[in-house]
Amino acid sequence: MKLAKKMAQLPEQFFAKLSTNVANAIAEGRDVINLGQGNPDRPTPVHIVQAMQQATADAATHKYSPFRGTTEIREAIATFYKREYDVEIDPNKEVAVLFGSKAGLVELPMVLLDEGDTMLLPDPGYPDYLSGVTLANIQFEKMPLLANNAFLPDYTALTNAQKDAAKLMYINYPNNPTGAVATADFFEETVQFAKENDIAVMHDFAYSSLGFDGVKPLSFLQTEGAKDVGVEFYTLSKTYNMAGWRVGFAVGNADIVEGLNLLQDHLFCSLFPAIQHAAAVALTSSQDCVVEQLQVYENRRNALKDAAERIGWKIDVPKGSFFAWLPVPEKLTSAEFAKILLDEANVAVADGKGFGEHGEGYVRVGLLVEEARIYEAMERIASLHLFD
Repeated sequence: MKLAKKMAQLPEQFFAKLSTNVANAIAEGRDVINLGQGNPDRPTPVHIVQAMQQATADAATHKYSPFRGTTEIREAIATFYKREYDVEIDPNKEVAVLFGSKAGLVELPMVLLDEGDTMLLPDPGYPDYLSGVTLANIQFEKMPLLANNAFLPDYTALTNAQKDAAKLMYINYPNNPTGAVATADFFEETVQFAKENDIAVMHDFAYSSLGFDGVKPLSFLQTEGAKDVGVEFYTLSKTYNMAGWRVGFAVGNADIVEGLNLLQDHLFCSLFPAIQHAAAVALTSSQDCVVEQLQVYENRRNALKDAAERIGWKIDVPKGSFFAWLPVPEKLTSAEFAKILLDEANVAVADGKGFGEHGEGYVRVGLLVEEARIYEAMERIASLHLFD
């Protein structure tokens, strides 16, 4: 059976390849410390699980829910944004319930762009952004994220041709993979840039709850005029350790939200109602679990800094997310370094080049193992004498 041409054009699934390499090493009986994963290692909080269990036992949740989500979850999302960011959200016009934010990230180019149109993507960036490019049959231009600009895109570096062609742009803070955070000034600049060039904005807020040193990450929608130009995607995967539950949402510009909802009307029959109820409970109940989890990740970040310094690995610790973006030793490529660590130290990291051209020279390390394993990983790396 011959598949459509676009299936052959889809980008290689970077994370699937990484997982396979780790799985093969473990199958050989090796004790691999996996710092390359992006999968939260802690369980979903008990009160959310209990809400799901109770809802699942209710026969009313066994039927189709409204195509665009239950009233309960849409109102919970609006309540959440008002409480956390003082942003008013219309639950009926400014919310699209998503099957995890990844689905929305892939869908959005199909909603807003015609075949051959152009969007702007951060480089390095989340690899699955490229899936939407291929499925929508569009073009993209790179916005380099460089250390000398705090891993924020420099809009002045874009050519007039790039700005004229672009109709959509993606940004993501706290950032995957760099761990950088956005400032209010940057978001204001983004709104101005988008308005001047008639470009829609999608802010990927996946790591919204993970800002370190007492600094809470900003929502793009807190910026004046943000709703005029864009939407923000939120996932419960990281905030509440609900990665396997596949629930997220888009909020903001009503026209963009309507487009997402319309496309999803044709793709899905909405999310399992019990999951929607559990998500609503997560968003509206006590956030003590979120505060506790943030401290866990900050402790791990500090352990990484301490352990890296001990072995002579000079790093800049992340300001947000649960990732660290670490430079590779001189004379090694990112891929070479990652391979050496897995083959010779049984430590898995993510090759920075997998996140884009400008990821070369870095590896991504996840703060998704206990502190003791972070120290052990660094001791194993130290034995290779790559930083002597």
